[in-house]
Amino acid sequence: MTPILRRSLLALSLLSVCGLASAQAYPNRPVKIIVPFAASGPADNYARFMAQRLQDAFNQSFVVENRPGAGSIIGTDAAAKSPADGYTLLMMSNTQTVNETLIPNKPFALLRDFVGVAPVNSSDLMLVVHPSVPAKNLSELIALAKSKPGKLNYASSGNGTPYHMAGELFKYMAGVDITHVPYKGSSGARTDVVGGQVDMMFDAVTTMSEFAKEGRVKGIATTGLKRSSILPEMPTVSESGVAKYEAVIWLGLMAPKGTPAAIVNRLNEEVRKIVARQDVKDTWAKQGAVPLSMNVSEFAQYLEADVAKWANIVKVSGAKPD
Repeated sequence: MTPILRRSLLALSLLSVCGLASAQAYPNRPVKIIVPFAASGPADNYARFMAQRLQDAFNQSFVVENRPGAGSIIGTDAAAKSPADGYTLLMMSNTQTVNETLIPNKPFALLRDFVGVAPVNSSDLMLVVHPSVPAKNLSELIALAKSKPGKLNYASSGNGTPYHMAGELFKYMAGVDITHVPYKGSSGARTDVVGGQVDMMFDAVTTMSEFAKEGRVKGIATTGLKRSSILPEMPTVSESGVAKYEAVIWLGLMAPKGTPAAIVNRLNEEVRKIVARQDVKDTWAKQGAVPLSMNVSEFAQYLEADVAKWANIVKVSGAKPD
């Protein structure tokens, strides 16, 4: 063995040992989870859910920090610019994978500036309308929209969010013209639909189902290919006449690119343990959320595929930021 090769192997060995030691000592101070969305929405709720359980697993504080604005761009950029040491994580959704195409001139690139840690869960959306809208089902709603092009409007939590893209995909596949009204967060959008300031909204089943059950909005359809386990009486958009329509929201954790692989893998392992727990599955099932579990490599492939999927949908639908 040549001296140069010996030194190279020694350096690699030392790096491996240092990485392992770093992961074993991690975390020795509080970890911040940036949520680039407003409080009380699905990303915020599940970030806090996961933070508490990660805190229990690591015996260290995991603190949620909401940084909403610009359709998640502000908070995501803050996370991208954070030190790559495992002490700043990003709670992301398919908003970020959509924005790779919808908003190309961002200060970051998702797959360049982040590494995927682990997915968390996914859930269907549901299409609801204010009780004053004269439509009892999807067929009547589509007919109403076609009779009044551009007059009906739908709320979303901002450009590129699953709620926005669900609406754009619906417009394209149903052949209707409805106006997008973006908000800074899902809470404001939800409040104005319930209050009648906006006609309709695609919202997460996990948060909007209770409003529908209370009669504060009319539930029209859910957006999965199969009926929701918590709203089995409600038909899907696909079975109601817009065949093969599907729009879901999924959540995951990412870290700034360069975060030590040993730390990323350790976090992935703990997240997978949490989402595999029966009590977590039972709790989420009652909310309409399904756990997602992948290793780091599988999640990286999932992210790449989702970016490509939404790039195609943005292209064919003609969706643009408002």
